[in-house]
Amino acid sequence: MQPQIQQAVKQIGQLIIGKQQEIRLALSCMLAGGHLLIEDLPGMGKTTLSHALAQIFGLDFSRIQFTSDLLPADMLGVNIFDNQQQSFQFHPGPIFSQVVLADEINRASPKTQSALLEAMEERQVSLDGQTHTLPSPFFVIGTQNPLHQAGTYPLPESQLDRFLMRIQLGYPNWQAEKAMLQQPHHERGQTLPTMIDNMLRASLQKQVHDVHASDAILDYILRLVTFSRESELFANALSPRASKALLLAARAWAVTDDRDYLIPEDIQAVLPAVAEHRLRSSQADGLGAASLSHKLMECVDTMAA
Repeated sequence: MQPQIQQAVKQIGQLIIGKQQEIRLALSCMLAGGHLLIEDLPGMGKTTLSHALAQIFGLDFSRIQFTSDLLPADMLGVNIFDNQQQSFQFHPGPIFSQVVLADEINRASPKTQSALLEAMEERQVSLDGQTHTLPSPFFVIGTQNPLHQAGTYPLPESQLDRFLMRIQLGYPNWQAEKAMLQQPHHERGQTLPTMIDNMLRASLQKQVHDVHASDAILDYILRLVTFSRESELFANALSPRASKALLLAARAWAVTDDRDYLIPEDIQAVLPAVAEHRLRSSQADGLGAASLSHKLMECVDTMAA
């Protein structure tokens, strides 16, 4: 692992104990320039991880609490008439930040969710016929509650597809939770130092796009996405955008491992995070999405053997 990445994982790991794999996936997502979705129960550390990522990269951070009465203008901003200048002045909303935490995104109405979609995809906001460019870099970290909880609006497939990765933190193991309880109270909310500044981040992101992918690796990706389209296991198959996302995420993972070429293990490491929110079971028993992504790898590997 690259020394800077290793240090970043170690620093964040002081706050999110025992979740090195998930932390590394989140760092890979940001290095790839994608948006991250964290789905889990309340109290699992979703907000803490989001804060920590912004601090590690030394980026501006804002948090938007998504509720059922949140309006697009509350997030994007509004034009207000200035009597002195006799003109409308744009007052930017909290989305104008380098790292935006869209907290409990599936508690907002579909109208507000779709307003966020344009910002995520276009990196700009359109209001009253004017276009306002969002800061660069621009990362959205969405947190989502499980759909069985009250007051949730399921995100449509088109919006889920805009997130490069989805991760789940899950409950910590016994040792990790005990270590968390043993921490002094002041350490739990500590501010992390900047480990990856703008110059280093730009260099790492350039390395991501320079990672070599051989024909054999590209064929492996194509076997995965083609099987998802031809198999009866999946109601939602992986789109061409998903295959590009899988390649990009794998390249970012390789960079964190200090390599400039891809190996099959890179694809396998990121596949659940890239595919699980895009796949949906066609079976009545409803296999979990993570189970589907592993089933996908098993079937393709069996066919290739």
